[in-house]
Amino acid sequence: MAAGSRLLLLLLPWLVTASRSPPGCRIRITSKGLDLVKQEGLRFVEQELQNITVPDLQGKEGPFHYNISQVKVTDLQLALSDLHFQPQQHLVFNINNASISLRFRRQLLYWFFYDIGSVNASADGVHIYTVLQLAKDEAGRLKISNVTCDASIATMRAGFSGTLRKVYEFLSTFIVSGMRFLLSQQICPSLDHASLVLLNSLLDTVPVRSYVDEHIGIDYSLLRDPSVSTDTLDLDFKGMFFPRTKEDQELENHAVEPVIKETERMVYVAFSEYFFDSAMQAYFQAGVLAIELQGEQVPKDLEVLLRATFFGTIFMLSPTVDAPLRLVLQVSAPPRWIIKPSGISISAFAFLNISLVPTDGPAVQLSSMSVEIKLSAKVFLQGKALRVQLDLRRFRIYSKELALESLALFSLQVPLKTLLQLTIMPTINERTKKGVQIPLPEGMDFTNEEVTNHAGFLTVGADLHFSKGLREVIEKYRPAPTAPATPSSWPAEPSADPRPV
Repeated sequence: MAAGSRLLLLLLPWLVTASRSPPGCRIRITSKGLDLVKQEGLRFVEQELQNITVPDLQGKEGPFHYNISQVKVTDLQLALSDLHFQPQQHLVFNINNASISLRFRRQLLYWFFYDIGSVNASADGVHIYTVLQLAKDEAGRLKISNVTCDASIATMRAGFSGTLRKVYEFLSTFIVSGMRFLLSQQICPSLDHASLVLLNSLLDTVPVRSYVDEHIGIDYSLLRDPSVSTDTLDLDFKGMFFPRTKEDQELENHAVEPVIKETERMVYVAFSEYFFDSAMQAYFQAGVLAIELQGEQVPKDLEVLLRATFFGTIFMLSPTVDAPLRLVLQVSAPPRWIIKPSGISISAFAFLNISLVPTDGPAVQLSSMSVEIKLSAKVFLQGKALRVQLDLRRFRIYSKELALESLALFSLQVPLKTLLQLTIMPTINERTKKGVQIPLPEGMDFTNEEVTNHAGFLTVGADLHFSKGLREVIEKYRPAPTAPATPSSWPAEPSADPRPV
C-alpha cells in the first residue's frame, strides 16, 4: 500500500503535465505594454474619480444646522501612479500623494439667519492602492474577478468666507472631517464599479468564439487562468478552428507548445502548428478545399495541350472532339503546416480530375491523377488581423494506374504548375487576404510587427496602439444605468424672506 502511494506521488507531476492542454495561441503582455496601458488607464481613472458622487453632509452643533451638498470634483492631480504585475493572477494599481479639488454648496441655518453659498475644498495626500485579480470565466473569457481597494486622505482643507466665516471656522472641524470621511468612502466603490463593470465590459469585446467566414469559425477561449510574473502576463488560448457545420468538434492538440522568452516588445503572440493545422482540418471538413475550372476558365494553351495528350496519346481519340474541358483540383487530406526557423512550408496531397463535359451528355472522365503540392507561407500581422501569403514551391503529378498515362503526364508538369501559379494561387491568396482576428479588446491594435519562426511555432513581436480610448469603447458598451440615487433629505429653503448674510 505504501509502495503504491509513493508511486502515485512520483507519477503525479507527470499526470498534471499530461492533463494540461497546450495552447494553440499564446499572448504575452510585457511591462512595456503595461506602461502604455497605464497611461490610458490613468486617464480613465481620472474620469471616473471626477464623477464621484459624494452624499450630502448634514449636522447640528448647538443652534447651528448645516448642510453640505452638490459636491463636485473640479480637478485631480495623480502625478505619482504605478501599474505593475504581481505574481500569480494580479495587477496592482497604486496612486500616491494625489490631490483632489472639490467645490460644494453650503447651507447654514442659525435661528432666523440663513446662509447659502459655494465653498472650494481640497483633499491632499490621497493614497489609493488597488489590486485587480484576473481569472478565466466560465465562457473562457478573461475577466477581473475581484478587486481589493484601500483609499485614504491625509489632509483636507476648506475655505469659508463671508460674514459667518467665524461660525464656519467653528464648524469646520466637523464639516471637513465629515467630508474627508465621505470622500474616502466613495473612492473605492467608484474604482470597484469601474473595474468589475466597466473594464469587464471592455474585456467582453475580446472574441471567444467567432466566425471567420461562411465555412469556419475559431475558438479563442482561455484554457486556464492567466499566468503573471513580475514582468509578464501570459494568456493561453485554445486557438482552434472548427467547421461551422460541426461547431462542437474538438481537435486534439499534439503540436509543440509555443514558448515565449522575449520581453523587449510590448506584446508577443505565438501560434503553434496546431493553430494552422486546425484551420486546414476545418476547411477540409467543410469541403471547400477544391477548385474547379471549366470551359473558358481553362487557359487556351493548356486546353490544346490537354486535348492532344489525352485524346491522342492515351485514348487515341480525335482531338477535334468538341466538348468543354473541366479540371477539378481537390485535396485528399487536410494539408499540414511545418514551421521551422528557416521558414514555413505546407504539404498537401490532392486529386486532379480532368473530364469532358458535353452539353448533351454525361461527363467523361479522361484522367484522375495524384498531385503532390508544397507551398511556402509568409505570415504577417496587420492591425489585429493575422494574414498568410502563399507561394507554390513544388508541384508533381503522377498516376499509379497506367504506366502510359504516367509518361504522358510528364509533359503536363510545367503547364499545370503554371496554371496553379497564375490562376489558382491568386484565388487562394484572395481568400486568405482578410485574415483572422487576434483576441484583443476593441480599440487596441498592433504596430511595428516582427515575425520570428521557431521549431513548431512562430511568434509575432509588436507594440500596442490605442486606436480608440478606453472611455470611447466603454461608453459604447456601457451597461444600462441602475435606479437613480436617492435625493437629498435636506428640507426646503424657508418660505420666509431670508436675510442673506
